[in-house]
Amino acid sequence: MRHFGQVARVPGDPILGLLEHFRADPNPAKLDLGVGVYKDAAGRTPIPRAVKLAEQRLSDSEQSKSYVGGHGDPLFAEGLLRLVLGHQSAVLGAGRAGCTQAPGGTGALRLAGEFIARCLPGRAIWLSQPTWPIHETLFAAAGLEVRHYPYVGVDNRFDIEGMLAQLGRVPSGDVVLLHACCHNPTGFDLSPADWRRVLEVVRARELLPLFDFAYQGFGDGLEQDAWAVRLFSEALPEVLVTSSCSKNFGLYRERTGALIAIAADAEGLQDVRSQLAAHARNLWSTPPSHGAAVVGLILGDDTLRGCWQNELDGMRRRVAGLRMGLVEALRTYGLAQRFAHIAEQRGMFSYTGLSAAQVLRLRAEDGVYLLETGRANVAGLDAERLDQLAAAIARVVTD
Repeated sequence: MRHFGQVARVPGDPILGLLEHFRADPNPAKLDLGVGVYKDAAGRTPIPRAVKLAEQRLSDSEQSKSYVGGHGDPLFAEGLLRLVLGHQSAVLGAGRAGCTQAPGGTGALRLAGEFIARCLPGRAIWLSQPTWPIHETLFAAAGLEVRHYPYVGVDNRFDIEGMLAQLGRVPSGDVVLLHACCHNPTGFDLSPADWRRVLEVVRARELLPLFDFAYQGFGDGLEQDAWAVRLFSEALPEVLVTSSCSKNFGLYRERTGALIAIAADAEGLQDVRSQLAAHARNLWSTPPSHGAAVVGLILGDDTLRGCWQNELDGMRRRVAGLRMGLVEALRTYGLAQRFAHIAEQRGMFSYTGLSAAQVLRLRAEDGVYLLETGRANVAGLDAERLDQLAAAIARVVTD
């Protein structure tokens, strides 16, 4: 008997597939703007110095490899809650927020989906159009109905009016996923005034906000990037937040993240946390320890935290500089205004506005790899080759 004879092959992940094509390309001048990792000026994805120092301390002091609890490392949880919600958070002071460690931000999103599907049955989840592609499959796998609200229009501009109009029609009680900062994949973020308008619609429609907070520190700074999360957390009785340490701590392969739940009161929080621990038990039993221990140590030590913040500030400034540098390089070809949005966007990604046909030409003729949606990982740019990239873009958009 062939048990697997009816198993169908499915398409691979488009981003990872693009990486395979990039690696196989013999062009010595090829450029990877696909995979969403930060790269330094040498094209490497570095380990922050603060992380290496924390790892050395852990190596010298760690006494056991036993399991961590269902909610994860308590030191990690304490530090991350304050990083996300603020040291003076009234929500924390009231005991209304709790942190459940997960294998990366992806694991935290999957846990959120499981919680919503099992504990809030019948709720649909609303995602921006476009959004991170894995959002679609993660929530569908949890059994949720996935629906969409407008985010970027056909003119490649942020559509706040379309977003608000659709959210105003969302059924009461549904869940709306919001990108706290550095929207993936577009790079278009809401202004404080926009966030206040969204808050009023969410409150009026009695929606449950779920924030995906994967890039804290990559937009305008650690505190500034948390502004919307803190606004909603202080204004509403219940909020969910997924946090990832992959980008800002450089812990991609260590899978370090968390789901933060905010409840109306401390008693209600314990009910929610009991459910999260039970669902996490079925998903991954207990979370991995190493990355969370590193983050907990850094956030709990003033010297390490200062070192980490300086490095993160440097990464943010570098990405912002690459954005502005590319727009300036395009000025030579009269395209600075057409692509001005690249400098205005935030975070690692940019919806460039390039068409699929133009993207394929860049790949075939210049070895420049980005997604066919036109989404580029700005952090993959080489500052020494911006003129070369600008010339290639100019050719494919003007021919």
